[in-house]
Amino acid sequence: MTVRGAAAGRPVVEVRSIDYVPHRERRGKVWHQAPFWFTGNFVLATMVTGFIGPAAGLAVGWSVLAAVLGASFGTLFMCFHANQGPTMGLPQMIQSRAQFGTRGAIVPFIAVVFVYIGFNVFDVILASDGLDTVLPAPDVVWYAILIVLAVVIAIVGYDLMMVVQRWLTYLLILVFGILTVYAALHLDMGAAITGGGSFSWGIFLVQFAAAAGYQISYAVYVSDYSRYLPEDTPARKVIWFTYLGAAGSAIWLMSLGAMLGSALPEPDAVAAVQSVGNDLFGGFGTFAVVVSAIALTTIMSVNAYGAMLTSASGIDAFRPLKPTVWLRVAGIVIISVIVFVVALAIPADYLDSFNNFVLLMLYFLVPWTAVNLVDFYFVRHGHYAITEIFNPNGMYHRWSWRGLTAYFAGLGAMIPFISLTFFQGPVTKALSGADISFAVGLVVAGGLYFLLTRGLDLSAEQVAVERSRTALRELETA
Repeated sequence: MTVRGAAAGRPVVEVRSIDYVPHRERRGKVWHQAPFWFTGNFVLATMVTGFIGPAAGLAVGWSVLAAVLGASFGTLFMCFHANQGPTMGLPQMIQSRAQFGTRGAIVPFIAVVFVYIGFNVFDVILASDGLDTVLPAPDVVWYAILIVLAVVIAIVGYDLMMVVQRWLTYLLILVFGILTVYAALHLDMGAAITGGGSFSWGIFLVQFAAAAGYQISYAVYVSDYSRYLPEDTPARKVIWFTYLGAAGSAIWLMSLGAMLGSALPEPDAVAAVQSVGNDLFGGFGTFAVVVSAIALTTIMSVNAYGAMLTSASGIDAFRPLKPTVWLRVAGIVIISVIVFVVALAIPADYLDSFNNFVLLMLYFLVPWTAVNLVDFYFVRHGHYAITEIFNPNGMYHRWSWRGLTAYFAGLGAMIPFISLTFFQGPVTKALSGADISFAVGLVVAGGLYFLLTRGLDLSAEQVAVERSRTALRELETA
């Protein structure tokens, strides 16, 4: 199953999965990261995140500010993972073996697969709602069609996803640029500003945390799409272009969501886009919704692709897998079947569920991103023995107590500060609902990991790093 295309003789269907990308297969332009992540984030689920503040009674101006600050903050952590792709040539989550151990990495892996499945469930529901406005059909029909399309794109893989995301960027900017300008000029924002909500530190921080958590959730697969870039790609460029695309679309759509959620009676993304667009001229809102549904389908393929990589990495730690095309296909299909079943079972009123889901992502992923980034930038400084990451008995061990201790300490430290619809920590109650758990988790997990790694013998590790580089060069020339 390696049908070859004309471009550089590469297979049409991607052959790499959790394995290392050799230098001879590195390709692409670093600026492509910007449109890829712009479109990847320019989906109705991002807009729904902007509804959270207005739905809880926060005034539109404060809701926009909280969303902008949260998205800007959360994207910082996401974009710094992008540099790990060209440096290591590996998918994002398998790199966690260096901090947590080849088997210990299963701990963040479980949370990450939950994130992928959850996002695809919400995405397929929103996309189906959008397409229903043009051609009404039972949910089961649209879910099946959209999931199959996403599966096909994910199976073809990296090159197709990069191209599709890049070209969709231009269409999305055009359509939603018109929609946003019209909404700003014609919605009754004056009434929303003066009478639509008030200020509350608790709700402000909930909106901030939701926006930040939403962006941090993308950290789990950033280097999946930068790992094919040449190893000498400047770090500042890959970080900047990733930030530019991901933060730009998040700030735009979350702010638009806050505006629409404040000015319209019901916080419904599909209905809001269709209503405002059709007010401009008949059919434009419906067209915008269809374009949004297409964008949701492409990001579903990205999520399915990442879920496959993470799941395969977890299974490989306990039962070694051969990274074949068929492994990729099987993983993508299994994940997508799970998404289909969960989407059929989820309640129709999903805004509260989405809010809880985004915040839970923040809680489980903050300690991981803190440990992973501290290790890469402040402990090992990007120097890893790639071959040892795939060696269950190698220098990274099966279970790495330093990473696991820091992760669970960070997670535990966050509990008194969390705020969910079904649970509030004691400190959060004392702060009138203000959720500052993300800051606590980052400091505790990252700081503790840095302290615990002071005893690492990095000079001995460097010998293994050089040995790994030699082995990879020999494979390149074989």
